[in-house]
Amino acid sequence: MDKLDAMTEQVRNFCDARDWRKYHTSKELAIGMATESSELLQLFRFMSDERIAEMFEDTEQRRAIEDEVADTLLFLLRFADLNGIDLPTALSSKLMRNSERYTINASSDEYRKAGHRE
Repeated sequence: MDKLDAMTEQVRNFCDARDWRKYHTSKELAIGMATESSELLQLFRFMSDERIAEMFEDTEQRRAIEDEVADTLLFLLRFADLNGIDLPTALSSKLMRNSERYTINASSDEYRKAGHRE
């Protein structure tokens, strides 16, 4: 069992022990992902790059960041598990499509959404 499978099983066991499956619809889990990632973003709002670097050095602030990352991951793993999404396959497929849209030569100077080049 690889790490991703182990994490998925850990989340599944945690949620199933609490009988949360009835609450974990696709919609609710997608909302959870957005909510938790927004909470992560909120931690960095109005912060300079220097201040953000300091946050990672502070034990309490780093833990808050890690907690929001973990919360987001929990919802993602649960969403994928309950909807039969193989995350490694989905990621590989998406990276393959992105490699066609964002070629190395055209994308190396700056990051822009495809189709928005000047």
